Amino acid sequence: MENKKILIIGSSAKEYALSKKFVSYGFEVFVAPGNKRIADIAKCIDIREDKPKELLEFVLENAIDLTVASGELSIKSDVSTLFQSNGQLIFAPSAKSAGVVLSRSAAKKFLYKNRIPNPRFGVFDKVQQACDYLKNAQMPQVIYADKNSNYCDRLVCTTYNASKTFVEDLFSRGEDKVVLEDYIYGHEFTFYIVTDGYHALPLASVANYKFMEDGNGGILTSGIGAYTPDYKISKEIENSIMKNVVNNTIQSLEKNGVPYLGILGIDCILKDDGRYVVLGFRQFLSDHDCEAVLNTVDENLFTLFEACAVGSFADDYDSLKISNNSSVSCVVSSRCEDKVISGLDFIEGNFTPFNLNKNSYMEFETVSGKNFVLTSTARTLSRARTQLYDDLEQIKFDGIKYRKDICEKVENF
Repeated sequence: MENKKILIIGSSAKEYALSKKFVSYGFEVFVAPGNKRIADIAKCIDIREDKPKELLEFVLENAIDLTVASGELSIKSDVSTLFQSNGQLIFAPSAKSAGVVLSRSAAKKFLYKNRIPNPRFGVFDKVQQACDYLKNAQMPQVIYADKNSNYCDRLVCTTYNASKTFVEDLFSRGEDKVVLEDYIYGHEFTFYIVTDGYHALPLASVANYKFMEDGNGGILTSGIGAYTPDYKISKEIENSIMKNVVNNTIQSLEKNGVPYLGILGIDCILKDDGRYVVLGFRQFLSDHDCEAVLNTVDENLFTLFEACAVGSFADDYDSLKISNNSSVSCVVSSRCEDKVISGLDFIEGNFTPFNLNKNSYMEFETVSGKNFVLTSTARTLSRARTQLYDDLEQIKFDGIKYRKDICEKVENF
């Protein structure tokens, strides 16, 4: 395949992992806006991801062969529709088709309308209505802001008073809506698919770790660790999700005139009785699991994404080539800033930074919060986990924080 030019839109860990994958093909990779660490492996351009006209100008001026918009802001700004209307190949959903991903309330209403099993929920745009609902709601309750995506926009509350306080806090920060949801006990996982809006194929099942502390305690995050494939998700469950969730979702969006093009994640919980419920959707792969999933995919991503963008996906693919390898990933965070990170030269797995700093000696230094994702891939999950935690023991800095129980109980997988 001749040298291709790729534009990736976004600036987080998943864009780093995606850039590295395309660079490995020998392609010329541009990232907008990227970050300091992505600039180590690809060419970052100074265009914000929510500036679709400027991005289109760059694509036209530089003869870009394919654009992949994985950043949330770029999807919200509807870069996909603008590119498609100007004859440019892009692998990304339109803003309208991604509504069920970008808004939690829209996702909940969509699941309910399409009779997809999901937890009992309520959507409220007034404090008092939400608090009245909480008086009779079962506890724990999961409380979300409707659209923001950060550490502070979600909380699991076990009492009415805690729930009421957090709801009031969200509205005081300027949130327009809050989503309240019954907490469901069980095994959390994401089922990823690739779709052109009409045809869909399974990509990966990923076990998710969302709580900061071992044993699912502490702050609820969007993801702090993962492993794939998820051995707890049987073929029967995968087939059921494809039939009853994926097909329903794709067909409903198509029927509404907003077919979804891209990678779509379906967040689920597998309950103790073997049934699953759907919590919502993710656009593209997540920061904490992107490298893990990509390490198990044997398809050329350019060929795959291009087929979806040009409309030949159904003709070209009746399945995706997935390796027999397994991956385990862990997000490493820091309680401190500007601390030198040592031991990275000795790790064997994949290092995927968020946006770390480098000092004058070219040593990585910490930022407050999430710093990087470490991923190990091997023939078995148990071996991948062992390698991951061997690597983590090599890494030292003041204030290091990560979960020590990811994929803990895996045996013979």
